[in-house]
Amino acid sequence: QVRLVESGGGLVQTGDSLRLSCAASGLTFSIYNMGWFRQAPGKEREVVATINYSGTNTYYTDSVKGRFTISRNYAKHTMYLQMNSLKREDTAVYYCAVTGRSSYSPDDYDFWGQGTQVTVSS
Repeated sequence: QVRLVESGGGLVQTGDSLRLSCAASGLTFSIYNMGWFRQAPGKEREVVATINYSGTNTYYTDSVKGRFTISRNYAKHTMYLQMNSLKREDTAVYYCAVTGRSSYSPDDYDFWGQGTQVTVSS
């Protein structure tokens, strides 16, 4: 079955960097669009960044543009999110997800990982 496993979260200070990884198995990695989402306490899950099946198109929500970079490695079946210049408002549980559609909406994503906590302290 499809399995997505996130890793790389942790507790960091403002201005630090983290790289999240999402290892995928049980699916044909190269045909799915993928995305990173996050959910902070008391808030709805929101899109952070997406990357299409070929890696040629990416999308970033405004609050992370210029600080975060999404990428994927086809040999390793892994997606990444490089997060630089972290801010307190980036604190959330980060999830990776896959979809066969072109969408930024969490509702359109078919499979999800369990999430990894990112906490940014000042």
